[in-house]
Order: sequence, then C-alpha cells, then structure tokens
Amino acid sequence: MNYYQSLGYLVLGSRLKRLSELFLSEINKSYRAEGIVFETTWFPVFYLLSENKTLTIQELCEQIEVSHPAASQLVTNLKNKGLVISTTSAEDARKQLVTLSEEGKALLERIIPVWDAITATMEEVAGASEEGSAILATLTKLETTFKSIDIVKNIQHKIHHPVKSPSNA
Repeated sequence: MNYYQSLGYLVLGSRLKRLSELFLSEINKSYRAEGIVFETTWFPVFYLLSENKTLTIQELCEQIEVSHPAASQLVTNLKNKGLVISTTSAEDARKQLVTLSEEGKALLERIIPVWDAITATMEEVAGASEEGSAILATLTKLETTFKSIDIVKNIQHKIHHPVKSPSNA
C-alpha cells in the first residue's frame, strides 16, 4: 500500500484526480497515435451531438452537468476550430442551437472507432475482475450521494459536535 492509499478518504479527491489525469492522458495519446486532433474535453459535446443532431446550449448544460458559461465557452472553442455551428432558434431567439459542422462530422467518423476501442479496452482492463466491473456502479452511487448531501455541513457538524467514543470519553 502506498502513501496515498494509506490515507483513505482524506485523499479520495486527489486519487480520483490522478487516476482521471492518467486515463485522459492515455486517451489523448491514443487520438494522437491515430493522427486525430481531438481533445478529451470536447468528448461530451461530440458524443451528445452524435446522438442528437442539434442541441441547445441549455440542453448541453443539463446533459453534461456544467454551468451555462462553461458550456458556452466549450461551444465557442469548438466553433473557433470549425467543428460546430451555432444558430439562433427560430422559435426562441434567446436559444442557440448547436450542430456539428461538416468538418465536425468528418472528425466524428474518425473518432467513433477510437471510442469503440476505448470501450473494449476498458472493459478488458477494468471489467476483468469483480471489483473492476463494479467501479462504474460505485462511481454513480458516489456521485448521487455527493449530490444529495451537504458534505460541508456534515464536516462542520462533526468538527463542532464530535461523537465521544468510550476511548476518549
């Protein structure tokens, strides 16, 4: 057991971040190895647009669970790269409709085999054991729990109202 592992929940966020950075770095290398210029941060928008030809920025926000400014910034970045087009909704001028451009669609066609290979590889690597198979369900459970409770409030309560155990009473 390494130092990080020995600290348990105190470094859960750090361990998840390190794992995420390692995973995303490997995925970015996979894109580059295939000669594909694609950033992992673009994935949620590309994937959603591959399933829904057009989405509003608000729909993107709701689906990928980011703020409106964050989604707008991502869309602007993709527009600047020529990968998406945004138009004003005919029904509601406040809504921006986002679609893949022709260049974005061509890139998507090159990316889909990489996504399939990523899925297959991760099913082999993570799904090879019972614990690995459970990781996605466990992450979903943690995300749901973290959204449903006020962690700061719970921590503050434990700081100011510690439970007295028989050993420190």
